Amino acid sequence: MNTSNFNWALIPSFLAALEHGSLMGAARATGVSQPTLGRHIAELEEQLQLVLFERTGRGLQPTAQALSLAEAAHAMQDGAARFSRMASGSGQTVQGRVRLSASQPVACFLLPPILARMRQALPDVVVDLLVSNSVSNLLMREADMALRMVRPEQSSLVAKHIGQMALRACASQSYLERRGTPVQPADLLAHDLITGDHNTEIEDGFAALGFPASGLRHGLRSDDLNAQWAAVQAGLGVGFMSEHLIGSDPTVTAILPMIELPVLPVWLTVHRELRTSALMRAVFDFLAEAVSLSLRAQRGNP
Repeated sequence: MNTSNFNWALIPSFLAALEHGSLMGAARATGVSQPTLGRHIAELEEQLQLVLFERTGRGLQPTAQALSLAEAAHAMQDGAARFSRMASGSGQTVQGRVRLSASQPVACFLLPPILARMRQALPDVVVDLLVSNSVSNLLMREADMALRMVRPEQSSLVAKHIGQMALRACASQSYLERRGTPVQPADLLAHDLITGDHNTEIEDGFAALGFPASGLRHGLRSDDLNAQWAAVQAGLGVGFMSEHLIGSDPTVTAILPMIELPVLPVWLTVHRELRTSALMRAVFDFLAEAVSLSLRAQRGNP
């Protein structure tokens, strides 16, 4: 193989196909069309003079040669990401774009006033906000920075614990006036609940209290956290939301304080190399302080 003519741009398509096992899955993950991914794989096989995937009815089955090349391909992609990070920090100026990842409620309710203040303090910084309840991969540059409810394990990431979000049972005043206010956990069996769909954490919690899921009534089931919050506000039933959200709407009331719900830690995470960038350092420091203050204020501990 002539390495001087090797097309390094084919490696991301190879890794996406290897990870997702089909062109369709790889296309969803990368945003690249299936025909383009197919051409990339064929071109890479031609350049390497190897068969990398067996095409089956279930998708793409990697060959032994493909699996043996996977580690080197990952190293190439990590190197390219590192090169990009180092280049982006070379200017050492507080201007540019920062791609920030956050969950739906954080992005839609906690962050907007904070970002408005940051816009005043750092007027030459533009935020690209990635709104997702899944954990974005900072190592793959899906985001430069992330607000997460779990601490990352990768040693190449810097994480700072900046606060916590306590979850509480809650309902709108209109719902409570119509259906009555539950005074003990067992009362919830007579109420409409707003829970996840595929996410069964609420049902699992009730089961741990001795209330099987089959005995629960649902006003709405959705894995979309914004939809759950909107349902609580509209009076569809009893939901389980963060104190920050509950405190933002005077028509919603926290109930049943004796129910012990998880307290979620809030971590601000950035790649270790990006932390040396003046841009990333300025945004990281601003968000760390502003988010921490906002969370403490909602808990009544300014």
